[in-house]
Amino acid sequence: MKHQTPVSTGHKFVDTGFIIILAIAFISATLVWIQKGQNVFWTILVENIQFGLALLPKIICGVFLACVIPLMLPREKVQRWIGPESGFRGLWAAALAGIAIPGGPSVTLPLAGGLMIAGADLAAGITMVTAWALLSVNRTLIWEMSFLPPHLVLLRVGMTFAVPVMLGWMVRRLQLGQERAP
Repeated sequence: MKHQTPVSTGHKFVDTGFIIILAIAFISATLVWIQKGQNVFWTILVENIQFGLALLPKIICGVFLACVIPLMLPREKVQRWIGPESGFRGLWAAALAGIAIPGGPSVTLPLAGGLMIAGADLAAGITMVTAWALLSVNRTLIWEMSFLPPHLVLLRVGMTFAVPVMLGWMVRRLQLGQERAP
């Protein structure tokens, strides 16, 4: 099997998004220290560090997944199935993938990113993530059906079922318009 060189995404550790989040966290921490005291501040900090450490293995696996997908999947097949020329069939395939993904954002977002590097277009990525967010089988069956009346869950699913594909289609239309612009 031929080895492919990983594609660099050009992401930096310290970027504008990181600086904004860091500033908001610092301001929030300062306000907690001033308004609630240092004991509350330290309790929150320790709990969040523990939570972060518990999430770290999932995040590492998700990032690894995003890195290996482009190496494992043939670009031509990914483009044929969920690339820019795949039409509605590709958007529905992306939506069904999003619906079926059992994990949380630490799996879904790197998976979508990896597929986009492997040849899926932005529309398919948005469709997949939106389908996961709105229609995840895992959340719908385990959480919603356990706590909400079935008719309410079915109504919500029915009302949102086509939304991921509609968003993907709109993204493709917008991209097509940008390609035609001078």
